[in-house]
Amino acid sequence: MRAVDCVERVDLGEVPYEDAVRDMTDWVARRRAGEIPDRLVLLSHPPVITYGSRTPPAELPAGLTVPLVPVDRGGQATYHGPGQLIGYLVLNLRERGPGDIVRWVENGLIAACADLGFETVRRDTPPGAQSLVGVWTPDGRKLVSIGMRIRGGVTSHGFALNITSDLVEFTRFVACGLPGVAMTSLAELAAEQGRPAPAEQEVRDAVARALGAR
Repeated sequence: MRAVDCVERVDLGEVPYEDAVRDMTDWVARRRAGEIPDRLVLLSHPPVITYGSRTPPAELPAGLTVPLVPVDRGGQATYHGPGQLIGYLVLNLRERGPGDIVRWVENGLIAACADLGFETVRRDTPPGAQSLVGVWTPDGRKLVSIGMRIRGGVTSHGFALNITSDLVEFTRFVACGLPGVAMTSLAELAAEQGRPAPAEQEVRDAVARALGAR
């Protein structure tokens, strides 16, 4: 994918999911109209489980411990909450040229994790299998979920990177359409290395650098 000079970095705090989606709709319209540059928005959400239209009801939690919100992105059900870094990407792919935007995001986040001292990998999805899009540890735990939408040549939605997330929440439903998937966090990986988890600001900076946002 061809590099574009300017990706605008926007840092927000905790934003309710529905508010963020409303704002993202506006950003996409403004990007399509050429009113704003490509944009990476970094934020977090209060606890919520989001799911796509193709998510089987049996994969959703039976007891409503957190709100359930249907979404218009790719991917299956996932959890958002405190301790997780959300990145929304509003990119004009017609200006960027041909390329695999999801692989670009995967590789950028892998580079960010390496900058923070963590080895991660992407995984190819076997034909006919549930999507393995995301960022994984070499031993098969999932660190980052990715779900994007492209309409009119402009992307929306993005990724969720677990920093100090409550991983128990992911066990209350079928995360990412992958029964038995083990989710992990930078805090868990850092503890295994005998060091503290990186601060959220450090993670934000590493992600922004890797994705060319400033």
